[in-house]
Amino acid sequence: MVYQKLKGTADLLPIDTNKWQFVEEKAKAVLHTYQFKEIRTPMFEQLELFARGVGETSDIVTKEMYDFKDKGDRHIALRPEGTAGVVRAYVENKLYGPEHHKPVKLFYTGPMFRYERPQSGRQRQFHQLGVEVFGSRNPATDVETMVLAMDLFKQYEISDLKLVINSLGSKESRKEYRKALIAFLEPHFDQLSRDSKERLYKNPLRVLDSKDKGDQAIVKGAPSILDYLDEESRRHFEAVKEMLSDLNIPYIIDTNMVRGLDYYNDTIFEVITTNPKFGANATICAGGRYDGLVEEVGGKSVPDTPAFGFGCGLERLILLLDHMDYPFPEMSQLDAFIVTIGEQADRAANRLAYHLRHNGLAVEREFMNRKPAKQFKTADKMNARLVFTFGDAEIVTNVVKVKNLTTGKQAEVSLEKLYADFTRTYKELILKLEKGE
Repeated sequence: MVYQKLKGTADLLPIDTNKWQFVEEKAKAVLHTYQFKEIRTPMFEQLELFARGVGETSDIVTKEMYDFKDKGDRHIALRPEGTAGVVRAYVENKLYGPEHHKPVKLFYTGPMFRYERPQSGRQRQFHQLGVEVFGSRNPATDVETMVLAMDLFKQYEISDLKLVINSLGSKESRKEYRKALIAFLEPHFDQLSRDSKERLYKNPLRVLDSKDKGDQAIVKGAPSILDYLDEESRRHFEAVKEMLSDLNIPYIIDTNMVRGLDYYNDTIFEVITTNPKFGANATICAGGRYDGLVEEVGGKSVPDTPAFGFGCGLERLILLLDHMDYPFPEMSQLDAFIVTIGEQADRAANRLAYHLRHNGLAVEREFMNRKPAKQFKTADKMNARLVFTFGDAEIVTNVVKVKNLTTGKQAEVSLEKLYADFTRTYKELILKLEKGE
């Protein structure tokens, strides 16, 4: 039997992971400037955590989770998103304690799992970069986190970005809006899609987020949630808009944007790209405020903890960069390749490789006993800077020939000197190669 990867999964080969490492390292550099610290949580949790955190009526919980009973008959789920697990870790490890600086700013990267139809940039196992901020109700937290999201993308020279915002208001104001929305949608019940009919009385706001064209035509005339904000939520949203304007960051308000997770309140946002190759108005990052989730997960014993965060799909980001023909750097240059000629050279190459690596050089050597010409061809293909060549003559004289593949200059170096005083001898070797001695 020939085994193949499961549908909705992907093998990331070295040519791919070179891109991923580059993207992740640049992202972490930006996150450091904003003083976010990394957290790593388990890939599986109790199913109830996601049901309570994400929302029992959400598509993620009702349709998309990978869940199973383990050998202890516990109902387990692979994480479909990152926030619920980070909230659980925040509560369980008492990161709300007085010894922790407020707000607590965390980021994570890692695989998530959802059983949905695979498509370009969206797999059943996908990878997400996310950030969470705990402990601040200040609208400046909303703004700083949204600006961080924009900065993350701008560092990859993505210019065609739109910041789209909305407010879902408080739990109380959303109840009033919920009544008004149901009253508006009920006369159109027969025209709604099957999913929207099911959502109408469970979570009518999700009808606004429907991808069905018929539903989209109906909700164009729906009342605006912004008309139902209470005074506190209205002030919060006004402050967010004013601070974005202070920073000269353009934004669009979309009153039909509600996000797919039940835990959001007040400010929500999406970062959208208008790159035509990627699809018009494609969301590449989304998030918002979720002030009630910590208490939902941790119970009444946990202090009232406001929070704000976002998630970004790394597959989608890298696909976007590929569409842009982004100039990803070449795989890092190899410092040295060791060519071996004859059986005695095998042992000598091992010792040389050991010394070179322990002095900080990236080294590869020949193992397949091929002809020298093929070995040099491999060194060139691997972008090696130097080639060290061992043959029978070099073994007898205890020297090694060195060639700079960029300049073609060659030199010899005493192995005795190289091993006794590597730093000085290697520096002299490099000078020789530069002068062509």
